[in-house]
Amino acid sequence: MAGKVPIYDNHIHMSPSGRNVDALREFEAAGGTGLTLITLPYAEVRICKGRDFSESFEITYGMAEKAKCVTNLHINTAVGPYPILLLGLAEEQGIEAAVEAMVEGMEIAGKAVAEGKAQAIGEIGRPHFPVSDEIWEASNEVMLTGMRIAKENGCPVIIHSEAGTIETNRSLSEIARRAGLDPGMVIKHSSPPFVTEEETFGVMPSIPASRDYIREALSKGSDRFMVETDYYDDPDKPGARMSVNTVPKRIKAMLANGNMTEENVRRVCGDIPEKLFGG
Repeated sequence: MAGKVPIYDNHIHMSPSGRNVDALREFEAAGGTGLTLITLPYAEVRICKGRDFSESFEITYGMAEKAKCVTNLHINTAVGPYPILLLGLAEEQGIEAAVEAMVEGMEIAGKAVAEGKAQAIGEIGRPHFPVSDEIWEASNEVMLTGMRIAKENGCPVIIHSEAGTIETNRSLSEIARRAGLDPGMVIKHSSPPFVTEEETFGVMPSIPASRDYIREALSKGSDRFMVETDYYDDPDKPGARMSVNTVPKRIKAMLANGNMTEENVRRVCGDIPEKLFGG
């Protein structure tokens, strides 16, 4: 390597009851330089009304600030109403009240971006498993609102949805265009190695950091993607997701064996995150 390259994980969670800052120290020690910290539905806050999202998001901001104090990592924060929450709210209160609460959560997330507390809205979207038509349509309605708020604030959205297919990307791109949002500002979390325009319809893929996925993406002649672990920070399920040091180890190994060039890494882990989230 001619110089130190950026190493960026686009999807990490922290939990107040998890390893928390210690996990990010491990990420940094392995060579990580930056990450997107994504909010979670925390056990510490029960979401019943839209205003409850404010308390939940404050946990995310607090953990991000704590991490910035003890590491040199560049941390971008994303907050938004996790899409699966709609189901429980609808069961308890009815679909109309559930949508209202989720939309208020989107508005609170948009305000956080405007105030500089967050750099993205996410993860938002729709369930990753079969649901009723009513829930599916309501989820798309809430997601459309989130994309409109993202457009107003000039920020990206990070999408949780059904397993990624080309048709998924087509759908997300169409909803973004309805919202007036550039599909390139729509980040598909846990995306297959789709990188061509014919596969993405302009949506930005965030690919699990497996060797096979990264190799397949690059084999198509494009490095228009980001990489992620979806590290979950659950001490009771340490193997539920990739380990927090996966991206640094994987990127450095692929650089060393020639599977990635320094130019690839600087684009995937530097140029693209900087363009999406800002400096």
